[in-house]
Amino acid sequence: MSQSKPIVAAIGTGGTISSIGRDSLDVLDYPDFGRKMDVAEAIGRYSEIETLADILLIPYRSVGSTDIGPKDWLELAHLIDKTALERPDIAGFIITHGTATLEETAYFLNLVLKTDKTVVLVGAQRPASALSSDAGMNLVGAVRVAIAEPARGLGVLVCMNDEIQSAREVSKTSTYRLQTFRSPDFGALGHVDGDGVQIYRKPARVHAPGTEFDVSGLTELPRVDIVYSYGGADGTAIDAFVAQGARGIVSAGLAPGIPTRPEREALLRAAAAGVVIVQTSRAGSGRVAPRRYLRETGVVAGDNLNPQKARLLLALALTRTTDVAEIGDMFAKY
Repeated sequence: MSQSKPIVAAIGTGGTISSIGRDSLDVLDYPDFGRKMDVAEAIGRYSEIETLADILLIPYRSVGSTDIGPKDWLELAHLIDKTALERPDIAGFIITHGTATLEETAYFLNLVLKTDKTVVLVGAQRPASALSSDAGMNLVGAVRVAIAEPARGLGVLVCMNDEIQSAREVSKTSTYRLQTFRSPDFGALGHVDGDGVQIYRKPARVHAPGTEFDVSGLTELPRVDIVYSYGGADGTAIDAFVAQGARGIVSAGLAPGIPTRPEREALLRAAAAGVVIVQTSRAGSGRVAPRRYLRETGVVAGDNLNPQKARLLLALALTRTTDVAEIGDMFAKY
């Protein structure tokens, strides 16, 4: 490797960014009928990356992100921390990832990593083989962020569509549009422009590597499920999750964070049985505050985390404690 260029570790997990469709207009059926490249082939398609950094290729998976879950999150965390320890010369990491669960992987890593090196998750909305694919520019942008001094110390980042987002705040908001990744309440941290990486704000909540969560000895996470509210919903799903051994349940309530009456009754039954309940909103943005009902019934207010991210924080919290007050403090902290 060159002595003059920074070194970036690239971990491949698959996803659209590494997909090859049947032809240049296949932007729909490629997950079922195309193929996925390993990380070496995916990055090797773009010689421009070589002008920015030397790439240390770390193959991991070549799957759609619907196949990525807790086991993979733990393995990725171990892999990143181990690599950072063994290779102190690395400037940063990029992780190529499918967009379906990208925000969950990013937030999990944001809560557990013990390295201060910049970690950037990157995906694409169009496969690498598509006409006007966003894969190449997204990869270039991610590498530029991984080596940029202004991006250090911001926690785990997501870089797509020339925008730099915080792992805690970003969410996929559209099925196919290129601008799908958004931070609804507060917006992007910055942009990747032609003249470099521009950062305009920094996350205020605690993030890696300064968190209390240590997953180095874990092979699985406590079971936490999500219940989605809708008009007329009853407690069937909640009772079923409790029967299956859920240690935590996240209620994706009707905005501003209110379950239906039958759901509420089932949630309180679950809480009485020792299951920790977190109340969030299905709205996609906005805060669920610790209102009187939640305080009096021992339900944790999910703040402005969306349900899928609240699930991750609750699962990690349960590796530390089952005390509702302590877990509530974590939701106000992270």
